[in-house]
Amino acid sequence: MYGLGELEAAVMHVLWHAAEPVKVRDVLGKLETGKPLAYTTVLTVLDNLHRKGWVRRTLIGKAYWYRPAHSMVETVTRSLRAVLDESGDPEAVLLDFVSSVSDHESELLRKALRKRHPD
Repeated sequence: MYGLGELEAAVMHVLWHAAEPVKVRDVLGKLETGKPLAYTTVLTVLDNLHRKGWVRRTLIGKAYWYRPAHSMVETVTRSLRAVLDESGDPEAVLLDFVSSVSDHESELLRKALRKRHPD
């Protein structure tokens, strides 16, 4: 997902769904990977995500508190933009994508386009 490894994506999922910044132990307690993980493993993943710009952290007392650098919606939007830019044929990609959307998604797209171009 979004160029992240499986564990990085799982950690980001926890952060995106947290109502406020969280500590490593909070992330560890909410991870659902199907296997036990060490505190240091989660700490390393969070440090790597911080270094890559995916998370922000604030030192409070002796512990870092982590939060996503961008919302999940912003991240997905950037990923879609990158796919279009890298495709070499964004028109073909968009047309193919539109042919695969549900009726509900089609209405959402129409609504978004009307907002952008209210003619």
